[in-house]
Amino acid sequence: SPAPVSVIATSPRKVSMVFRKLPGVSASGMGLRLSQKFVFLLFLSGLVTLCFGALFFLPDSVRLKRIFLSKTETQPVTVGSGTKLKSLSRPPAGSHEPGDPATTERREKVKEMMKFAWDNYKLYAWGKNELRPLTRNGHVGNMFGGLRGASIIDSLDTLYIMGLMDEYNDAKEWVKSSLDLNSNGEASLFEVNIRYVGGLLSAYYLTGEELFKNKALELGEKLLPAFNTPTGIPRGVINLGSGTSWSWGWASAGSSILAEFGTLHLEFIHLTELSSNPIYTEKVMNIRKVLNKIEKPHGLYPNFLSPVSGNWVQHHVSIGGLGDSFYEYLIKSYLMSDKTDDDAKMMYYSALEAIEANLVQKSPSGLTYMAEWRGGILDHKMGHLACFSGGMIGIGADDGAPDKRQHYLDLAAEITHTCHESYTRSATKLGPEAFRFDAGAEATATRLSDRYYILRPEVIESYMYMWRLTHDPKYREWGWEAVEALEEHCRVESGFSGIRDVYTMTVGHDNMQQSFFLSETLKYLYLLFSDDDLLPLEDWVFNTEAHPLPVVRKSCLQDEATQDKTLAE
Repeated sequence: SPAPVSVIATSPRKVSMVFRKLPGVSASGMGLRLSQKFVFLLFLSGLVTLCFGALFFLPDSVRLKRIFLSKTETQPVTVGSGTKLKSLSRPPAGSHEPGDPATTERREKVKEMMKFAWDNYKLYAWGKNELRPLTRNGHVGNMFGGLRGASIIDSLDTLYIMGLMDEYNDAKEWVKSSLDLNSNGEASLFEVNIRYVGGLLSAYYLTGEELFKNKALELGEKLLPAFNTPTGIPRGVINLGSGTSWSWGWASAGSSILAEFGTLHLEFIHLTELSSNPIYTEKVMNIRKVLNKIEKPHGLYPNFLSPVSGNWVQHHVSIGGLGDSFYEYLIKSYLMSDKTDDDAKMMYYSALEAIEANLVQKSPSGLTYMAEWRGGILDHKMGHLACFSGGMIGIGADDGAPDKRQHYLDLAAEITHTCHESYTRSATKLGPEAFRFDAGAEATATRLSDRYYILRPEVIESYMYMWRLTHDPKYREWGWEAVEALEEHCRVESGFSGIRDVYTMTVGHDNMQQSFFLSETLKYLYLLFSDDDLLPLEDWVFNTEAHPLPVVRKSCLQDEATQDKTLAE
């Protein structure tokens, strides 16, 4: 090996002194000439190289690699009862780079944007929920019931994935010293779950830090009283201190919102896995039971449901706001279960069939879009929030009926194209909050109240999924267009801000750097310009706040035994 050779070459006197102390050994030769020693060392180094090459390149070398690689490289996380979850190799910095320098440069630009956004949050709003970049101060708001640090929790996994380790360590230290879960106030069950519980779970699975797991379990327990209703359908608002819950004042007749009570499944399954407490799984499975019993108009799921009677309150159906992530969590529940949750699969494809029959429309110029449904009457509007559906339909395409798989992939591409059009048809090349297909308009906002852009991720999210599924280079080009538009119109001196009107180049900023910009928009852009083996879709499922959660493989040990038996035969 190199070190002893160096010592012999530079310190012959010291080596000779050592050998003199060994009985029966001659310092002058040790029984071998120099040339013979060289040949022997050459042979030995070749043998070692061959052995390690076999370990790392023979077909069944994965578990052997785990033995030899250090714990900082990979640590499979085992949770629950015999369930194994595959973890990301750590740390990811410098790995999974795209093959070509131009794409690598684009990825580095996204990383720089994240660092810029984070540094300004830390400088001006540390510990608050979000940064106000124009006034250089923090925003708390009332969505999180007194919880603080939403941007910190939302950023943990993004910082870690990008290899911004100093920033990640600052965030971890804040969680350890300052994240206080004993708060009183009006908290959105939905928002606390997807941002805080989801963010902490993801951080735990990526890093193995017990701190994040413990905080996630502590917070998850505080959400349970929201389910204390006659039907078990949770109310939308909860006081995390007292446990009292109620419905949003603006929700029709005290109803619960489909996209809120329907967007708990992924996180709650993992809470059960980590705690070995079945109550979390029971709560979300009961929601399924209620929904499967109730009659659905034309197979559709309206947005408002009474947590008291278990009946629909009004027949408004939307794949955008109020409905969106319910459908997303059906297909993702199936994928996260390692494709064993057949109930979720059935519900998803039945819902998709009803959506296609009733909501999917074509504009006169051929753009495919998702309309909204109000008691049988179509409203030809599509929200920015609904643009996630291109990615959703894409990731579910492979598991649909064999004769529909290509159709679903084509539909996903068409919807993603329409959402891209909503960006290209604006002066800023950023999309409005909602766009319409009536009165001669196509993929453009016709109302002043719909013209704003608040750093939303859904269009970029679909670009990322469609890139992974098709590797069509246009999706990376579209993503880069979004980066350039964000840099030109949303980047200000002390962070990033939403804008009030995407159709004018005289930009007015809304003075808010949303936490989901750090969690979703920049993460999806980074993944778009990374290799597919960074958070591969067969191993990870993203919650609706883009927090990656691992696929639950209950048969992992059995599969390994089967593989060993096959190889032995």
